[in-house]
Amino acid sequence: MRASFVFSEVVTGLRRNVTMTIAMILTTAISLAMLGGGLLIAQTVDLTKERYLDDIEVSIFLTDDVSANDESCTEDPCAALRQSLEESDEVETVIYQSRDEAYESFQRIFEEQPELVELARPEALPASLRVRLVDPERADVITEEYEGEAGIAQIQDQGVFLERLIDGLNSFRNITLVGSLALLAAALLLIANMVQISAFTRRTEVGIMRLVGATRWYTQLPFLLEAMVAGVIGAILAAGSLVGLQLFVVDGVLAELREAGIISLPSLLYTVLIVAPVLLVSAMVISAVTGYVTLRMYVRH
Repeated sequence: MRASFVFSEVVTGLRRNVTMTIAMILTTAISLAMLGGGLLIAQTVDLTKERYLDDIEVSIFLTDDVSANDESCTEDPCAALRQSLEESDEVETVIYQSRDEAYESFQRIFEEQPELVELARPEALPASLRVRLVDPERADVITEEYEGEAGIAQIQDQGVFLERLIDGLNSFRNITLVGSLALLAAALLLIANMVQISAFTRRTEVGIMRLVGATRWYTQLPFLLEAMVAGVIGAILAAGSLVGLQLFVVDGVLAELREAGIISLPSLLYTVLIVAPVLLVSAMVISAVTGYVTLRMYVRH
C-alpha cells in the first residue's frame, strides 16, 4: 500500500468537506474539553477528600456551666465523658480545649479582622472536646452515642461540611459529563456524515480501484484516517484549552484557595500526562470505530 496515496486521499477528503470537517473538529474539541473538565473535577474531589479526611474531627461543645466551672476537665461530667471517649475503639485521640484556649484560637484565626476579635469575649466561646476518629467517615457513631448526654451542648461533625463541598463538586462534575456526552453524540453524527459524504463523492474512483484489484481495506482506509485526523485535532484543541484553563484559572484565580488549603486542585502535570493522553486516545478510538461502522453500514463498494 502506497503511503503517499493514502496521505493525499486523506488531505483531499478533509479539504473537500472543509466546513463539515471544521464543525466536527470544534464539536469534538468542546465535548472532549468538557470530558477532560469532568476528569479534573473528579481528581479535585479525590484530592480534597484526602486532604480533609486527615484533619476531620468531631467537636463536642460543652454547656456553659461546664465551660465556666471546669477549666481543666477534671470533674464530672466532663472527666467521665473524656474517659469514655478515650476508651472507645472508634476514637484515636481526644483533646480538651478550654474556654480560654478557644478564645486564643479564635484570635489567631481572625487576627486579620481586629474589629471581629474586639467584639468577641472568652465567655461567649464554649469549652470543647476535639475528637479525632480512627475512621473519619464514621463520625455518626459518636454523634448517635453521645447526643443528649449530660454536659454536652452540641456535637459538630466537620465531615458534614466536607460532604457538602464534595456533593457540590460532584454535581458540577456530573453536569459537565452529561454535557460532554451530549456533544459527543453530535460529534459522532458529524463523523458518520463526513465519512458518508466522502465515500459518496469518491464512489467512482473507489469503484475503479476495486475493479483493478484493490482490497476493501485499501479503499476504505483513507476515510477512516480522515475521521481520525479530525478527531485528533479536536483532542489537541481540547487538551490545549484545559492547559490554558490550568495556567490562567487554576494557577491564577484559584491559587489562593489552594495555598490556603481550602481546596486541593490537580497539577498541570496531571493535566498534561494523564488527562491529555486520555482525550487523545478517546478521540482516535471513537473516530475510528464510528468511521468503520459507518462504512460497513452504508458503503457497499
